[in-house]
Amino acid sequence: MRSTRPSFHVRRGRGAGRRTTPVFAAIALSSVLALTATACNGDDTNAGGQSSASASDTASSGDGKIKIPDDIRKKLKEHGIDIDKWKNGAWKNWNKDDWLREADDFINPIIKGLWNTDRMRRANDPDKSVDSNDLSGDQGVTDPTPAPVDAKAVAPTYHANAATSGKVFFDSPQGTMVCSATVVEDPAHPGKSNLIWTAGHCVHAGKKGGWYRNIAFVPSYNDSGRTAAELQNATREQVAPYGVWWADWAQTSQQWIEQGGETGGDGAPYDYAVIHVTPEKGGNGKSLQETVGSALPVNFNAPAVPKVPSITATGYPAAAPFDGQKMYRCTDKPGRLSLNASVPTMYRIGCTMTGGSSGGGWVETGSDGKPALVSNTSIGPVSSGWLAGPRLGDVAKGVYASVSKKFAGQ
Repeated sequence: MRSTRPSFHVRRGRGAGRRTTPVFAAIALSSVLALTATACNGDDTNAGGQSSASASDTASSGDGKIKIPDDIRKKLKEHGIDIDKWKNGAWKNWNKDDWLREADDFINPIIKGLWNTDRMRRANDPDKSVDSNDLSGDQGVTDPTPAPVDAKAVAPTYHANAATSGKVFFDSPQGTMVCSATVVEDPAHPGKSNLIWTAGHCVHAGKKGGWYRNIAFVPSYNDSGRTAAELQNATREQVAPYGVWWADWAQTSQQWIEQGGETGGDGAPYDYAVIHVTPEKGGNGKSLQETVGSALPVNFNAPAVPKVPSITATGYPAAAPFDGQKMYRCTDKPGRLSLNASVPTMYRIGCTMTGGSSGGGWVETGSDGKPALVSNTSIGPVSSGWLAGPRLGDVAKGVYASVSKKFAGQ
């Protein structure tokens, strides 16, 4: 989630990264909007730049055999990247000239074991500041600010109560980061989807950056709802009972790539992404959907706000007062939020979830009684009273269809 805040102070976290902590205040929408673009913490690899995890030179082929796909090797080679050096720490080179940015530049070779329990647990949230210049004003239709809705903890096991939800982990120049995501159906592989839905700012830095690295999805993270203290001694199987699934392709909107910013609502109406994943360990031939037992359809023709009785947002909020280890939900009747008359109006709901819930799915139950994903968490105020997410139209449908088509014959 990208949040609002008027000012902030920075404190050093463990390791080389930094974590920002906002000075909370009540802010009017007209004055500030900000971006809690996921979670960051400096806990990473060792000081020498080498990965603390054993580097595997493998990526799953889906049939139980492990290999680095030729197209990934080729892309790395084209950009002067040695695969072995990459996995041994070269991915931490964030030189702007070498940071892969374009839509077809995505590469994400598996580094087996990189996302261990400690690294996952320490991924937290940094807020990013904005000021009134980040908004163009309510030139479209914006409804009154919704009353805060307290986030409710999802009862464990999460797999029993929210099987499609999980956490996305990745690395950025600021350190280890975290978002939320949802398993969605794949029209090219009915009943066997390997697609997840999240926010664009969880995979790509937007207009001033490129693709994030080491992107992986953990469905039903911390399934039994252990406390942060209990997780310190948890095994990887307890933290990730349905495995770690690495992105072998990700796609966001071209609008997010060109307009997305670390502050304000820049690019927010197009802040979504679709990721195709593959199991870190090769798996038993089962898809992600078969593994977790469920996937949500995506509704690209969701009704207008006045016709939507309620929307439920799910995620793993990481900024205070939450710690990112447990799953929460908010349910509210949506209102409208217009950042600019030239871009689509967003959904907005009352919700106290904070950063880390970015990318989490927004679900609406249609007239047929069946739930469908209609949005994802994108922006919200630093005082954590509400969340906003993009309405999914033709651009979102194009992103989704493109990723599905890319893997249709596999």
